[in-house]
Amino acid sequence: MDSTLDCDVLVVGGGPAGSSSAIALAAHGWRVLQLEKDRHPRFHIGESLLPCNLPIFEKLGVLEKVRALGVTKHGADFPGEQGNYQTFHFRRALGNSPPHAFQVKREEFDQMLFDHARECGVDAREQVKVEGIEVSGIDAVHATARAADGSPITIRARYLVDASGRDTLLGNKLKIKRKNDKHQSAAIFAHFNGVERRPGEDAGNISIYNFEFGWCWFIPLRDGVMSVGCVCWPEYLKQRKGENEAFLMSTLKRMPDAWRRMQGASMSGSVRVTGNYSYQCSRMTGPGWIMAGDAWAFVDPVFSSGVYLAMHSGLRCADVVDSALREPASEARMQRAFDARIRRGVRAFSWFIYRFNSPVMRGLFAAPRNVLRLEDGVISMLAGDVFDDARVRLRLRMFQVLYAIASVFTLRGWLAELRARRTQAQSRFSGGTTPVDPA
Repeated sequence: MDSTLDCDVLVVGGGPAGSSSAIALAAHGWRVLQLEKDRHPRFHIGESLLPCNLPIFEKLGVLEKVRALGVTKHGADFPGEQGNYQTFHFRRALGNSPPHAFQVKREEFDQMLFDHARECGVDAREQVKVEGIEVSGIDAVHATARAADGSPITIRARYLVDASGRDTLLGNKLKIKRKNDKHQSAAIFAHFNGVERRPGEDAGNISIYNFEFGWCWFIPLRDGVMSVGCVCWPEYLKQRKGENEAFLMSTLKRMPDAWRRMQGASMSGSVRVTGNYSYQCSRMTGPGWIMAGDAWAFVDPVFSSGVYLAMHSGLRCADVVDSALREPASEARMQRAFDARIRRGVRAFSWFIYRFNSPVMRGLFAAPRNVLRLEDGVISMLAGDVFDDARVRLRLRMFQVLYAIASVFTLRGWLAELRARRTQAQSRFSGGTTPVDPA
């Protein structure tokens, strides 16, 4: 039987962006309907959180719930000189960001946030897929959806928050989603038991390794699990033949320091492959609608920025929606400020991401120099402090100047990396976050 639902705000998506926005909007007193097409728990990558997530957790009232799910992460380590590694501890950050973060299994984390939204009064429903959407402005949102049993649902709302993630609901409908022309990557990953961890307080830190066609993550999780994945140039990943597991292992062998930590490892679960990481929509707002998190853009997970940017934008878009519903004349002004802020944060991460595999950047991360506290400024970026602290923004600009100077002295290698990156940005690779057969 067809049913009609009325609400103030329709939030499409049950991930961190959608749940953060829904919880905040419910706290403002609005009737919120949140729809998730799948059923929790559902697998997702993006397991490493940032220190700047912690104030968001506190605001949402979930900090202790996250602590119970997570492994404490005091920093991140990158390849150093002569086979060593360089650890960047968050306690050295310039600003006021917390000195630690957490690593979580995303299926547990996302379900906790979704359940917490229900506890906060959100009408949060699973296995309801939005099939059509029309937005003509405030008080003019109309959607059609279908429940798990096949029954149709009609929704009338005053405002739409698109937190649909990589489904990019509005991006596809409005034909404003664009493949990133500066960066492109794909990934192959799995969970393991028995992977060697760092000693002492660094046992929960994320480790990053480079190889000639990309980079690799080691993310410690609860119960002795280690998430291990390789983010690769699409053309490299297309070369895989035979089993995905064999290809992942052969890729890890390209990084001897990473491979040494795998000697006692056994896989738990399946190898997964995903592609088309990098995209951006040309707009993130419009009359009666706003995008949060990956519904607008995603670049690359190397600095673990995805969940933080999703939740930050989710909270901020809740403020925009609250203001627009109370005072419609403020909508355009609030949306412009939201747009500028989110783009500024993504640019800060993107500049490093685009250059991460270059010889210059590898050298700077392998042997950092804290002259004028440039290293501490980079640590602040790694902590997620990219929006408001003028000291951090100044150091990041100074680091960019340093990078440009260093590139002059390694011009041939820098140009070769630039050409390779631009070539890969034009490549296409498809894949999902469920186990796939070799292509």
